[in-house]
Amino acid sequence: MSRKIDLPTAAEMQKFHDQSQRHTFWSRISMPQRLSLGFLTVITVGALLLMLPFSYHGNVGHTFMDGLFTATSAASVTGLTVVDTATHWTTFGQIVIMVLIEIGALGFMSFSVLLFTATRKKMDLRSKMMVQEVYNLESLYDTRVVFGYVIKLSVIIQSIGAVLLAPFFINDFGWKHGMFYAVFHAISAFGNSGFSILPHETAAYNNQPWILLIIAFLIVAGSLGFLVWRDLLIYRTTHRLTLHSKLALVMTGVLIVGGWLLFELTERNMSSAQGIQPINRIFDTLFMSISYRTAGFAQFSFDSMSSATVLLTMMLMYIGGTPGSTAGGIKTTTLGVLILQTHAALRGKKDVVFSHRRLSHENIVRALLLVFVSLAFLGILSFLLMLTQEHTAHYGLEYIIFEVVSAFATTGLTLGLTPHLTTFGQLIIMLAMFIGRVGIYTVMFSILNVHDDKAPFRYPEESVIIG
Repeated sequence: MSRKIDLPTAAEMQKFHDQSQRHTFWSRISMPQRLSLGFLTVITVGALLLMLPFSYHGNVGHTFMDGLFTATSAASVTGLTVVDTATHWTTFGQIVIMVLIEIGALGFMSFSVLLFTATRKKMDLRSKMMVQEVYNLESLYDTRVVFGYVIKLSVIIQSIGAVLLAPFFINDFGWKHGMFYAVFHAISAFGNSGFSILPHETAAYNNQPWILLIIAFLIVAGSLGFLVWRDLLIYRTTHRLTLHSKLALVMTGVLIVGGWLLFELTERNMSSAQGIQPINRIFDTLFMSISYRTAGFAQFSFDSMSSATVLLTMMLMYIGGTPGSTAGGIKTTTLGVLILQTHAALRGKKDVVFSHRRLSHENIVRALLLVFVSLAFLGILSFLLMLTQEHTAHYGLEYIIFEVVSAFATTGLTLGLTPHLTTFGQLIIMLAMFIGRVGIYTVMFSILNVHDDKAPFRYPEESVIIG
């Protein structure tokens, strides 16, 4: 007895073909490429939301570039703006910016993991690998555990910051605006974004050290990195810190104290020039050391600061925060590895040792490559920006370099060039912000599709003269 076989219809065959093609396309995309595409999607959605008529005030000029630049700056937790955040955007637009900051700070992959957790579904291998890439994890086993720390810690720290800021803002702006300002600035400070919606005339709290200390606490909390916080929280049970956490904490402490002392030196005339109480000057320079390196909140205009302060700020911005944090830059551990390597080389030692542990050769090579590639990238973008802004005589070399370094380090400070950028100049700064947040390695691997390729042979070794 023959059995009748139902052959698939043409529509079903086409559907199967499309699914197989889609599967083949996505399977060919590497993890860095997925991260870059995901981040671009977040920026695009944010820009479209900011183009809605109720996102901005109708009596101000508004273009798609305004929305795209703001969305890129918010998602990359930078803070550079071509329009005034406080007056240009409505409350809805400011909420969109706040959400973009939160997504950019925690990483959009966090919200994907949150979806898996809420629906109680298991994460597939690719999702785990993307989380591993975002948070610089050593193993896939830690993905869901670290995610729990990321979300809980972020909510707790931002909530504490909002509660502490609320009394000050409510006293100045009333309950409705005061609470919204407190929440917005707690998220912005923890995300190291530097966005502020305070009116210009009340934006500088340089004589209110408690507000500066609260914001500084949020900035440090965000710039330390979630892996460091996890080590600190479980220290009572493990009684040990990882080598990464030790180096990150040491370098963060050195940079904060060192920057504080240097700003005291470069701005030694601040009290008389700005009309600040001598005791408040100590808090102001401490805040500058913390904020100018990663966040970009500025309580003073750079017009009133010395050239030494501008140079010091660029150096601190370039270093940035800790890997796996909300901050940008080449990262504190990169600087620490290079200092340790230099110290070992000058003493004629082959091994680079820290805290009774020997750093791997791959660590050192990766740090050197990051510094070289980032400096080359900054040089190219600065050159392109000089070409497009050359008609503006008022903005010289320091304005250009400062702007590019600030964008790449996702700090958000400016000497005043941002609102005067041409369309091409805005594209350059957006590219710098995007690469600064996603990571220069991620972007390089996305473009070059880098993968491990061990050669079957090695060439003979020979040296060249150096120095």
